[in-house]
Amino acid sequence: MTSTIKVLLAEDQSMVREALAALLGLEDDIEVVVQVARGDEVLAAVAAHGVDVALLDIEMPGCTGIEAAARVRREFPGVRLVVLTTFGRPGYLRSAMEAGADAFLVKDAPAAQLAEAIRKVLAGERVIDPTLAAAALAEGANPLTEREREVLRAAADGSTNAELARALHLSQGTVRNYLSTAIQKLAVRNRAEAVRIAHDKGWL
Repeated sequence: MTSTIKVLLAEDQSMVREALAALLGLEDDIEVVVQVARGDEVLAAVAAHGVDVALLDIEMPGCTGIEAAARVRREFPGVRLVVLTTFGRPGYLRSAMEAGADAFLVKDAPAAQLAEAIRKVLAGERVIDPTLAAAALAEGANPLTEREREVLRAAADGSTNAELARALHLSQGTVRNYLSTAIQKLAVRNRAEAVRIAHDKGWL
């Protein structure tokens, strides 16, 4: 008799989370043993429930699904990680793979496809949505450094250079240089456009 695959489901929208849990619950060999609505609740839930596979939405409060994936990979390397996204941003795929994800799928994929992906990652395979994979290859690597991404993320709320410098413990000149370099790399006119482009591509 095949043992049941224990799954954690992390998704901040309760209706989506409950629908996914119900659909996966129809599979004979899969059981959603714990559900969380925040990224920063994932690690404790994995530890408490001894899950085999964690399904992680990207955009959650607390921390992103990609950040949660990296934490689980460090603490529980045997747990398989499936990252789900509503947005097919090419940069998300690269970030998810770098965080240790075993699968990367769009959230509206058929339940049967998601269930099959769970089985495949548990068997040691990697599963990537082919459309997202093609988009990521076409887009190329993220041109921004980690520091440039950090400054752009902080600038998203419209903070001034002085405010950014204080928040990031940098000089105003350094902040200005990072922003200027990011704007040049993204071939845009100003920081607002740089933030928008980098966010749309999943680079932040």
